[in-house]
Amino acid sequence: MPRHARSSRREVCSLRPVRRRGLRSLPLLAIALVACQTAASSSGGAARHASATLADAGGRDVGTVQLVEQPAGRVALTGTLHDLPPGSHGIHFHAVGQCDGAAAFASAGAHFNPGARKHGLDSPEGPHAGDLPMVVVAADGRATLNTTTDRVTLGDGPTSLFDADGSALVLHAAADDQRTDPSGNSGARIACGVVKLDTR
Repeated sequence: MPRHARSSRREVCSLRPVRRRGLRSLPLLAIALVACQTAASSSGGAARHASATLADAGGRDVGTVQLVEQPAGRVALTGTLHDLPPGSHGIHFHAVGQCDGAAAFASAGAHFNPGARKHGLDSPEGPHAGDLPMVVVAADGRATLNTTTDRVTLGDGPTSLFDADGSALVLHAAADDQRTDPSGNSGARIACGVVKLDTR
């Protein structure tokens, strides 16, 4: 038998007949079924990936943020932004996947908020599903984003970033106080990127 055929057979989860008599065999069968289900889940369910390439109002690329769906329902965001004003900036998922710089990115709509919460990670009535920790831009105009959230998903459901009108990641001009509705006094929208699912 060819080598590649042997290796592929090892990946198949098979249940051999249990030769013991009576009900004593049932626990063994249950364990085998759980093992097969776990193996199938770990090998078959590839993590979903997405990205948002942000541009300023003039259309200049200021960086890309990668999104990866992790186990236990979390989405990781990582990326490097550049050519931005130094200081702290609010950043949020917005409810519409449109980024029209000529209209100051108003086309991205309000914050992504399917649960009808108030704004702010520190708000007792919040946060919005789209709320995120602030981005701090260094003196050289660069910033690193590295955070996770369990309030959105890249799959299906009410918190999906890929509902009928999509979503966008928007950077604001000022710091986010994480309490004041609707956007934490974070000022104008200075960069925006439509969140796009990686279909590879």
